[in-house]
Amino acid sequence: MIYALLQTLNLILNLIWWVFLIMIIMSWLISFNVINTRNQFVASVWRVLNQITDPILKPIRRVVPPMGGLDLSPLIVFIIIFFLQSLIGYYAARAAIGAL
Repeated sequence: MIYALLQTLNLILNLIWWVFLIMIIMSWLISFNVINTRNQFVASVWRVLNQITDPILKPIRRVVPPMGGLDLSPLIVFIIIFFLQSLIGYYAARAAIGAL
């Protein structure tokens, strides 16, 4: 039971990781004018990505301001996700062998 819960949490963290990666790549493409937010589809995807990621990024942005126009908050989110996935992996391995 605990193993299944930990695996589900790991899956959710993987999904969050992919959403952030897509958001970062899309922000670069918008910044370098490869894609344009005047396109309705691009604008809708961008809006949805921001609605998903902003609640996670806002508290981090309050603590870590942008440095020279570079937003480091997604990098911090990746580090937190990596830490949580490592922790989940450790406890999932222990749960799989019955130590929990």
